[in-house]
Amino acid sequence: MTTRRYLLRTVFVFALALPLSGCLFHSRKPSVLMSTAQLKSATLQELVDKINHDAAQIKTLSATVDLAASVGGSKKGKITEYQEIKGYILVRKPEMLRMIGLFPIVRNRAFDMVSNGQTFKLWVPPKNKFIVGRNDVSNPNAKQPLENLRPQHIYDALLLHAIDPEKELAVLEQGNESIENPKTHQATLQPEYVVDVIHKEDHSWYLSRKIYFSRTTLQPYRQVVYDKHGYVATDATYDNFQEFNGVLFPTLIHIFRPQEEYAVTLKIEKMTVNQPLKDEQFALAQPAGSQLVRLDGGTTPAASSGPGR
Repeated sequence: MTTRRYLLRTVFVFALALPLSGCLFHSRKPSVLMSTAQLKSATLQELVDKINHDAAQIKTLSATVDLAASVGGSKKGKITEYQEIKGYILVRKPEMLRMIGLFPIVRNRAFDMVSNGQTFKLWVPPKNKFIVGRNDVSNPNAKQPLENLRPQHIYDALLLHAIDPEKELAVLEQGNESIENPKTHQATLQPEYVVDVIHKEDHSWYLSRKIYFSRTTLQPYRQVVYDKHGYVATDATYDNFQEFNGVLFPTLIHIFRPQEEYAVTLKIEKMTVNQPLKDEQFALAQPAGSQLVRLDGGTTPAASSGPGR
């Protein structure tokens, strides 16, 4: 036997012996496991049809909610959480929304805001401020982050809007969501569907939103809304779906606005859908003695007259 053949044979025998010795090799479980849950399947068209069907089911909405808010993050350097308060939300399509927050115990108004889709009004009694502006104009207030709260942000997160085939394209992604195994409390990956909605404006296209679907229920559990520059404007999650007047709706909604660094959590206690709502329920006049703040420029002296101002 030549020296070369002897060396090759020795290497071959050594390689065979390694798995048996257990000295150089060992096995371990992956740090993140794949879920073994039974998954449901759907096509892109079926998911789009579900979005459009669910959007068409709700014409009006009236809800009693618990409101929790927090402000701050990496920009501010800290996070401040506010005490949970009671609130009411009214929605009437196409774009009307009113939201009222009440202080605990005394039940005085913490805020009152309304939007018709183009403009909004925000009354903040503790600050004696009445803020008005257009929904497409922002004026971030770092010292008072909750004054950046806009009714349209709540409206867009609260309801999944239909996909308009004239102005929007839908694309399907296959992804994985990270969930916690209830038995082992270990991180687990579970396949999900993501519908990318690409919006056309003027002569250009941009990613408008992503809608995430659970593969175990085929219910949307998250919606990420983007601005025209590709930044995340709103990140909303949905949980604890219940049936209201024949409509399945989430009772726990978390809304995060990363650019303004505030978050709002809505816990729905009671809700009715598709009951008539009147115009006066969405009317909000400037209270006498309040300071008018216009987002398009500056403030004006306190109002001296009543609601007609």
